[in-house]
Amino acid sequence: MRRETTNRIRFVIEDILPPILRDSRLFLWLAERVWGKHIRDLAEFRARAPFLTEEAYAALYRKHPRVHAGTDNSEACIEQVVQGVEGESVCDIGCGTGALLTRIRARHPHLARVTGVDFVIDDAAALPGVEYVAAKIENLPFADKEFDTVICTHVIEHVLEYQRAIAELRRIARKRLIIVVPREREARYSFNPHFNFFPYTHSFLRAMHPIPPQYTCADIGRDIFYMETLEG
Repeated sequence: MRRETTNRIRFVIEDILPPILRDSRLFLWLAERVWGKHIRDLAEFRARAPFLTEEAYAALYRKHPRVHAGTDNSEACIEQVVQGVEGESVCDIGCGTGALLTRIRARHPHLARVTGVDFVIDDAAALPGVEYVAAKIENLPFADKEFDTVICTHVIEHVLEYQRAIAELRRIARKRLIIVVPREREARYSFNPHFNFFPYTHSFLRAMHPIPPQYTCADIGRDIFYMETLEG
């Protein structure tokens, strides 16, 4: 399913349905008709977030069905990310299938180093010309300012220690940092294993505090695109 399609579904569920219905057993019953028992597992997963072991965290993601084919990004977000790449080295944190890296390499054939990082899905390991590293975003095995451009799309919402994750992204980026998160509201029952929710642009900017002098932040569809321009 394309991101553009799920964004339309999210608009109906998140913005039209009132919270009293979203959190009701009726919604749960209907959601189970579509998603099965996994909808309950996701609700329990979020409720137990502060107490999860690394094994429980990884197990949930291994059995979580992939909703989007290839990438969680809409075409509009992909275009913004590709345009924002600077320098000769790129690192995509939470690369998943490597679909975004494939698009970046096609537009920027001069890149000397293309790296993908993920901790569960290793599809990118099969991509030619991509250095795949298995790691968690909160503790990245790279030197300070190791990559000209660092990209992180649809990951921050999954990370309990998101401020530590953002600090790591900033640490390894030399010229540019690009982050994309979904613009969504929290509810008891949902179809994704998200911990953090950013219903407004300023909600996300608070998470990014302190904001550097040169940055771009915009709503794209139902996603928030954020880019920092750093000192070389």
